[in-house]
Amino acid sequence: MELETLLARCRRGDDLAWEALVRQYQGRVYAVAYHFMRDREEARDVAQEIFIKIYRGLGSMREGDRFLPWMLRLARNCCVDRLRRLKVRTPPAEVPVDEAPQIVTAEPSPEDSSLAGARHGLLYRAIGKLGDKNREMILLREIQELKLQEIAELLGLPLGTVKSRSHRARLELAKVVRVLDPSYGA
Repeated sequence: MELETLLARCRRGDDLAWEALVRQYQGRVYAVAYHFMRDREEARDVAQEIFIKIYRGLGSMREGDRFLPWMLRLARNCCVDRLRRLKVRTPPAEVPVDEAPQIVTAEPSPEDSSLAGARHGLLYRAIGKLGDKNREMILLREIQELKLQEIAELLGLPLGTVKSRSHRARLELAKVVRVLDPSYGA
């Protein structure tokens, strides 16, 4: 279902449309929450809080193409607020390979699955070792697939700053990947 239609139905109080919207975006919201909270239970709690705020704010959201950046900004702000309330920033933790999301393809061979899982695990370990700003940039640009302009609006930064941060984040990620696995890309 098209996002504009889904949002319009949600505004009219359609419970099935709201459920569809939540299902469509729950992974992204949880990913942002986990990125900031670094704890599954905290991330789940914040994700619920985020969806409550999304539901309450749907009346003010008119353009469907602005929904994703608005939702991610709201998610980021909720996480930052929660961290401020906790007054503790949990130390970065590596995501265990067996808990990292797996890349799903049409009937991969066992060898392909094994290689993809290893690459995916390496990537998530590398992302976990990035600095906060670079990790956030990789999350928004590469994982959430936001455009640079949307990231600039979301973070309240000039476009040039976002471009340079994005470039530096990719360079740092590549460097960390090579440190973790010197044979990668060889």
